[in-house]
Amino acid sequence: MDFSTIKNQMEAKDGTGYKNVREICADVRLVFKNAMKYNDERHDVHVMAKTLLGKFEEKWLQLLPKVAEEEKRREEEEAEAQLDMQLAQEAAHAKMAREISNELYDIDMHLEEVREMVIRKCRKMSTEEKRKLGAALSRLSAEDLSKALEIVAQNNPSFQATAEEVDLDIDAQTESTLWRLKFFVKDALEVQGKSSASKGDNTNTTTTATNNNKRKKEICDAIAKTAKKKSKSSLSINLGELRAMLSVSQMGQERISKSFSV
Repeated sequence: MDFSTIKNQMEAKDGTGYKNVREICADVRLVFKNAMKYNDERHDVHVMAKTLLGKFEEKWLQLLPKVAEEEKRREEEEAEAQLDMQLAQEAAHAKMAREISNELYDIDMHLEEVREMVIRKCRKMSTEEKRKLGAALSRLSAEDLSKALEIVAQNNPSFQATAEEVDLDIDAQTESTLWRLKFFVKDALEVQGKSSASKGDNTNTTTTATNNNKRKKEICDAIAKTAKKKSKSSLSINLGELRAMLSVSQMGQERISKSFSV
């Protein structure tokens, strides 16, 4: 290390120079210490290097407060720049999220329009198909049955799907509602079938789960019965019982899972 090298690095503009004044100070010390190391203590070079190093350290101590102040200022500027960059990134991400959300909403609306258009073009559902739909509704889980009632409420504002007890008149529903119910029931039963198949040959079921299924069947059985009538059919469903049944059923399933895991 020598003073020419130090000067070149101080003047470098390609990013290879010193990053801060402390690096310059370290190299200056190295120059003087090398001169002392490779020359005998009685040699003039050693003596002059030692003297200059002492002078340099005195000057450095005088400059140190300003150096510390400058370093603090730079740290604050870097922290502020980092914060600005982070805020800019967060704003960009938020904007992207809003744009994606809007696009997804537009896609959902378009799909709903297409679905409604397809349903409107469907033929009129026959009495036999209504009977089969009623029978299929009776096989839904309590949770899926609640979702089916929500589908009815979408096209019938006066229908209270969340009331404790509701009357569902299948024959009074629009063709659009009937076909939407049919598509929903078909998908729901397929999911239930796959779920049952995944459990395999498990015959270790609890009495609670059996009673819950029996109670659900009793509640939903009105659909299948009324489908046989020639006049309008209706169904009275107590949603409070459905919710309680669903909760107890889930607890029973958890107990079964725990017993098998042990």
